[in-house]
Amino acid sequence: MTVRRPFAIVAVGLLVVTAAGVLLAQQDFRRGRRSGPQFEVQGNTEYDGRFVFIRLRYDTGGGFGRRGAPWSHDYPDGEVHFSKILEEITLLRIRTDGSNILSLDDPELFNYPVAYMAEPGYWGVSEIEAANFRQYLLKGGFAIFDDFRGYDWDNLQEQMRRVLPEAHWIQLDGKSAVFHSFFEIDHPEDLKIPSIYDQSLIPTYWGLFEENDPNKRMLVIANVNNDISEYWEFSGSGFFPVALDNEAYKFGVNYVIYGLTH
Repeated sequence: MTVRRPFAIVAVGLLVVTAAGVLLAQQDFRRGRRSGPQFEVQGNTEYDGRFVFIRLRYDTGGGFGRRGAPWSHDYPDGEVHFSKILEEITLLRIRTDGSNILSLDDPELFNYPVAYMAEPGYWGVSEIEAANFRQYLLKGGFAIFDDFRGYDWDNLQEQMRRVLPEAHWIQLDGKSAVFHSFFEIDHPEDLKIPSIYDQSLIPTYWGLFEENDPNKRMLVIANVNNDISEYWEFSGSGFFPVALDNEAYKFGVNYVIYGLTH
C-alpha cells in the first residue's frame, strides 16, 4: 500500500553558508578526523509532527576507529546543515539541531517517512530488522543509502535481498521522478560530483521500486560510489567548492521531497 504525504513546498533558491577556516578544515580532513567536538549522540526528540532527519543505526560488533561507528559518519554536522537548507527553501516544519537515531526494528521508525543510512557496506540485517524494514518501505517509507563505494555495493544488495527478496535494482537516469521532485536535475550523471573516496570512481544512482516498475513508487535510493552527506558536513568550512556543495544539497532535497510526496 502506498502512503501519500503531500506537503506544500516552495523554492526560494539554494542557500549555502560559507565561512573561513579552509586550512583548518583541510588539515583535519587529511588527518582523518572532524573539526569541532568529538562524536556525541544528540538525544532523540519525541514525535510532534515535525520532519526529522532519521539516521539508521546498526550493530557492527564494535567501533570503527576514531571516526566512530560507520552508520555515524558525517553526524551530526551533515544533517544539521542539510536540515537548515530544507528549512530555508521549503515550508517544512523541521527539527534543525540534529537528527533522531533509530534502529531498523524500532517501532518509532513508522512515524517518519524518510530515513538515511551511511556506510551500508558494514550493515548486516537480522530477521526481525528485515521484517520491520520491509513493512516500513511497503507502507510508504523511503530510504536513502549513501557514503559507500563499489565493494560495499555488493553487501547492500545482499542485505536488501533479505528485506525485499523480489526487488531488483534499477539504475536511475534524468527521467526518474526523484530528480524532478523539487530541483530539475535533468542529467544527474553529468553533474560531476566527485566521489570522496576516489575521484576515478563514477557515481551512479540506483532504486528499488514497487513491483519492480520504475513508473511506480520508488522505495529506496542508493548513491553508489558517492557520499553526498560529506559535502553537507563540510559545506560551511570552505573545504569543497561551493558549486559542489550546492549540487549535493540539490540531490538531498529532491530525495526528501520525493519521499514525502510519493
